[in-house]
Amino acid sequence: MKAFYLILGFLFFGLGAVGVVVPGLPTTVFMLLALWAFARSSDRFHAWLYHHRTFGPPLQAWHRYRVIPRRAKLLALLTMAVSLAYLLFFTHFQLWFKLVILLVMAYGAWFILTKPSVKPAGETPR
Repeated sequence: MKAFYLILGFLFFGLGAVGVVVPGLPTTVFMLLALWAFARSSDRFHAWLYHHRTFGPPLQAWHRYRVIPRRAKLLALLTMAVSLAYLLFFTHFQLWFKLVILLVMAYGAWFILTKPSVKPAGETPR
């Protein structure tokens, strides 16, 4: 099973890395999934991702305090809005499909907005 989780970790990491440059493809979600998979397969890769210069700080903030930084929130919401606008106005999908995507994005936006942006004062790590 370790090999399966290791492959899954690299797959999620790759998707997250692509999400850095492709609008509409989330980065943080895939990095969290990669971290989860690496935790079950490789201490080395788990530590590497957890302490990564770029991806590490948001992962650590989420793990310790369930915090989503303001910049990540803004970027996620902006990307969702642009993707939704494109879907609604420039594609020819059926209305029910567009509504499903709208509901999924609305849930994602609600989830993001209900999480704190900064670590609570005096809060100790989990």
